[in-house]
Amino acid sequence: MRMLPRRFDLDSMFDNFLTPTEDMKCDVYEKDGNYYIEADMPGMDKKDVSVSYNDGYLTISAEKNGENEEKNKNFIRQERFYGSMERKFYVGDIDESKVSAEFKDGVLKVVVPEEDTTKSDRVIEIK
Repeated sequence: MRMLPRRFDLDSMFDNFLTPTEDMKCDVYEKDGNYYIEADMPGMDKKDVSVSYNDGYLTISAEKNGENEEKNKNFIRQERFYGSMERKFYVGDIDESKVSAEFKDGVLKVVVPEEDTTKSDRVIEIK
């Protein structure tokens, strides 16, 4: 069993020690012929989140503006994230009209149908 990630670098272990990470945390699972992507987006509003499909990739993006924050604060530690984040998932050739998304209590849930493999299964007659 490998305990260290493939690209392990001791210096990078401390990159996010004092600063927050902008990563969007997601769970991806399969159930009943669909794939589900659940993304945690605490503090985000539905209007700040978008989901799109293009060339086999499902893209989830969000932006949280901190413009309402007071500018003359002298932060000792700032852990809340402001800015944009994006995750892309390769989902293959799907019927994008069947993709659905729901945003509730800071969690985005996207339902994606499994890849349509029937399109490529074809017998070609040899003459």
